[in-house]
Amino acid sequence: MKPSMRLDKMLAHEGYGTRNDIRRLVRKGAVTVNGRPASDPGMHVRPREDEVRVHGRAVAYREFRYIMLHKPAGVVSATEDARERTVLGLLPDVLRRRGLFPVGRLDKDAEGLLLLTDDGKMAHGLTSPRKAVYKIYRALVRGVADAADAEAFAAGVTLDDGYRTMPARLTVLASMPAPALAEAVSHYGEPPDGEGISGGFGTPETVAAPGAERAQAKSGAREETLSPDETGDGTVPEMLRAARRLAEEPFLNRSAWEEAVRDGAAVSWVEVAIREGKFHQVKRMFEAVGKKVLYLRRVAIGPLRLDPALAPGEWRELTPEEEEALRGQGRET
Repeated sequence: MKPSMRLDKMLAHEGYGTRNDIRRLVRKGAVTVNGRPASDPGMHVRPREDEVRVHGRAVAYREFRYIMLHKPAGVVSATEDARERTVLGLLPDVLRRRGLFPVGRLDKDAEGLLLLTDDGKMAHGLTSPRKAVYKIYRALVRGVADAADAEAFAAGVTLDDGYRTMPARLTVLASMPAPALAEAVSHYGEPPDGEGISGGFGTPETVAAPGAERAQAKSGAREETLSPDETGDGTVPEMLRAARRLAEEPFLNRSAWEEAVRDGAAVSWVEVAIREGKFHQVKRMFEAVGKKVLYLRRVAIGPLRLDPALAPGEWRELTPEEEEALRGQGRET
């Protein structure tokens, strides 16, 4: 960054409008430099040293901005779209005017980590095939994912257009056969409207073991509330362990769960790591092995992981440590 620059250029860079907009702000006395009203929009300031304020609010100059967004479903990963709501619409005006853009793509119906920046070199490095930066996803898929699927992903699968993907990593976190899925719902309950599975299942540790209600009816005793890990006697089947694993996953939405239950199909909760970003790639890779993605969430881009404190639609600036970690992978010189 240059040691000094024009005041109007600095404020325009930070999203305070055009040069004419800033000239009007200066005329109104809304801009101060080191506590004194700015008299000339063309005056030179030192961004690292001078205190610049607009309407009393300090302006923190940054050459580039890096925004972590938890993209919600139903929003497109674009800077503008004539028909659809875009991810930039989730940001305040001052950031939208900076010229931020999404790094890579995330399907409209997918959720999760999306990085927005105005650093073109960083973005190119993170998406370049030569860099091969891993993007990690969690997905709920119809069907029982197994070792054969993991081997296919590791070798690269052939998509519907004949393209063979780069090797990818597939980890099965939980699988439930169709009958077990229905029984899990009967024990854990269905998630209420507007909540993820973790909000609707209740606390796994207080779910009654199978047969507890029948035993209570026979003996009149108070219902026992044992966790799957506490029984140890085989009365709690493995499917409840899988259901518990799903119950602990934040943001897994109701519609995906309901579709799986309605179909009566087996489901798997998986993690996928890919190094490229073809159109609908994760979905098409699972289609190639005979499975369908019901829900998709990106959780990491290289070393950058989605902040669990961010709800869908929320965003925050990257920390200096996160910026540095990304710079080591994505910034090309």
